[in-house]
Amino acid sequence: MCREEAAELSSLKPQLDELGVPLYAVVKEDVGTEVQEFRSYFKGEIFLDEARRFYGPRERKMGLLGFLRVGVWTSGLRAFRKGFTGNVLGEGFVLGGVFVIGREYQGILLEHREIEFGDKVNIEDVISAARRIPQELTSFE
Repeated sequence: MCREEAAELSSLKPQLDELGVPLYAVVKEDVGTEVQEFRSYFKGEIFLDEARRFYGPRERKMGLLGFLRVGVWTSGLRAFRKGFTGNVLGEGFVLGGVFVIGREYQGILLEHREIEFGDKVNIEDVISAARRIPQELTSFE
């Protein structure tokens, strides 16, 4: 399901490039060829954070019982119907998120943290937040 979201976010790359906003992904592990395969879905730069510092002081996880949620199955089916398949390699219980971070003192302009697997960010919200980032840095003197 994260591949589906990566592809949707990557569809924004031309607009983000026009705005001067980079597209980054932070992944927690590289098992086998996972990151290499992810590159075909994600068109931005990918950073590997094996120490999981980016994930905060407390990782947000969903245990095995999370797979009993209807929303998880609905999201999985939606992704499968769109042609996205996953894998069962590595530790897959950490919930992800999407952030749009502004320049200088703007801070976080959009924060979407998955509530359950497959809970995707609205890409219209992403591009709207990205448009709030000034294209040129201005001095705060």
